[in-house]
Amino acid sequence: MSHISPKSTYYTIFGILMGLTALTVFAAFHHLGVFNFPVALGIAITKATLVILFFMHAKYSSRLTKLFVGMSFFFLMILFTLTMTDYLSRGFKTYPGGAAGAGYAPPRAKPGAHEAAGEEPKEGEAAH
Repeated sequence: MSHISPKSTYYTIFGILMGLTALTVFAAFHHLGVFNFPVALGIAITKATLVILFFMHAKYSSRLTKLFVGMSFFFLMILFTLTMTDYLSRGFKTYPGGAAGAGYAPPRAKPGAHEAAGEEPKEGEAAH
């Protein structure tokens, strides 16, 4: 059984979406400090929810369709979480040779290699 919404519902949702778009532009041009990202994300989530519920007819769909919509958001949150773990870990200490695991070390020059090349030993190295 399908549900038929009146045109006024679509016009109302369209007006709300246009108002939220104007609010997005307004928020983009004003410095909100630490609230820039949460405000933008909140507006985007609200707009996406309205589009999914009314224009994609998820509000009046079967329980199976609602389950798929819910699972889509669940997996989207998993992907965002994995992305944020990478993004937030970028400031961690890194090592010159790379962190390849236990027992890994970058290759070192063999003793006496600098003498064969006609170079002077570096400070801290013993002359052979």
